[in-house]
Amino acid sequence: MPLRRLYVLVLVAFAVIFTAASSWMAFSVTDRALEDELDDKLQVTAGVAAETGLDATNLLHLGRGDEENFFWREAYDRLRSLVDRGYVDAAWIIRRESPASPGEGTVPGGGGAIDQPYTAIVSTESADSVPIIGTDVFIFSAYDLSSLWENGSATSTAFEGRDGRSYKYGFARLEESDDEYDVALAVLMPADYLDPLARLQRSVLLASAITVMLSVLVAIGLAARSAKPLERLSRVALRIQRGRITRSVEVEAGVEIGRLSRAMERMRLGIIQRDEQLRLMLAQVAHEIRNPLGGLKLFSAIAADSADPQERAQLFRKIQAEVDALNSIITDLLVYARPRAPQPTLHDIRGPLREAAELVATELESRGGSLEVDLPDAQLEVVADSGQVKRMVLNLLRNAAEAGDRVWLKGAFSNGEVIVSVRDNGPGVPESLRGRIFQPFVTSKERGAGLGLAIVAGVARAHDGRVELVSGDGAAGNGAEFRLYLPGSEVFPVARSEANGL
Repeated sequence: MPLRRLYVLVLVAFAVIFTAASSWMAFSVTDRALEDELDDKLQVTAGVAAETGLDATNLLHLGRGDEENFFWREAYDRLRSLVDRGYVDAAWIIRRESPASPGEGTVPGGGGAIDQPYTAIVSTESADSVPIIGTDVFIFSAYDLSSLWENGSATSTAFEGRDGRSYKYGFARLEESDDEYDVALAVLMPADYLDPLARLQRSVLLASAITVMLSVLVAIGLAARSAKPLERLSRVALRIQRGRITRSVEVEAGVEIGRLSRAMERMRLGIIQRDEQLRLMLAQVAHEIRNPLGGLKLFSAIAADSADPQERAQLFRKIQAEVDALNSIITDLLVYARPRAPQPTLHDIRGPLREAAELVATELESRGGSLEVDLPDAQLEVVADSGQVKRMVLNLLRNAAEAGDRVWLKGAFSNGEVIVSVRDNGPGVPESLRGRIFQPFVTSKERGAGLGLAIVAGVARAHDGRVELVSGDGAAGNGAEFRLYLPGSEVFPVARSEANGL
């Protein structure tokens, strides 16, 4: 699914769910509060009316035809006044047989009603010519009025009347009764709260629809703002993948998108740099390999035509030297292209230093040069790969031996680091190369791929160390000095070799 469509879908789904949940909660809370308020009003109205002079004792003894009795007429007038004043829409005084009377039971679905319906004593719903007393009032049999007889008051659930309006009944028990009958006042009141609740429901639905529409518009806007830069960056990535990397990546607005675009620009520049290095490497490798191959071809041709054994032996030694040079170039390329991960161990670095020095000292002495080694009596312990340390120092020593005829090797411990110094008396490093001396394929020598110092720098970084050129301004006789820094062992007693610091 496209990001823009997913963005819109998620925001709209969230808006719909949130709006529906909040609307349902608001509607439910309002409905419950309004219904509770109406129930309280019904109970208060019925209770007040029941306590204002309604005599249950006198009403219980009335029978059919007693509608003109003084007590009945007085009770009727009181109920009628409730209706005329608009407090209620209708009112009844009803009675039921005592719970102890036989024949009591429950009507299925009636929730506690009795088999025999409630009978009316007084009602505002019948004409004067129609007998009221003893008339069955079936409408109350469907409600659970247990709380009426236990607690003195009750309300019914809301129902829809013939006029389409919603109503509720309220009941209040008349305290005066005999052993056979319970008497209560029942009033009918419109459930007017349902009308504003319905209007509230319509308003909530309208607001929800508007919210959803607004969320769609906002989601589309946000998705366009977020997705379009991503689409542009996606096209840039495809362009870079296809090799068209000369055009720079434009910085996008926004924190995250801007950071991503800047990272892609750095990636593009890195690819250009690596391509440039690759082209330089290929040209340098071709050049360096061509020289030994040319020598091999020349010497082998001369050796084939020569009949002098001594001359042929000399030519074969030259061929062997060219093969060694070619092998050295290939070895440096492999080490640089596929560096081996170091396997550090705790050891005294003086051992690898002496081994490297012995190999170079023999070469120097054969040319009349010398190599001086200055190592402390105390151990120089580091956590490093012994073989790789030896290779780094050997590269530095051989570079120094090729530059001059005197080489100095020194090791010391200072400020928590083991420092290995290699110095020569050669011409030094030209000023034009000092800033690039540790880059691959950079060299001032006539032969060699220029990878030795690049390999030393890479291996030093893999050991959390570094190598730097500290002298060698190119003046004749001043030479060059390289220092290799390796982290010392944390358990090494620093005080015993601080005196040997450089």
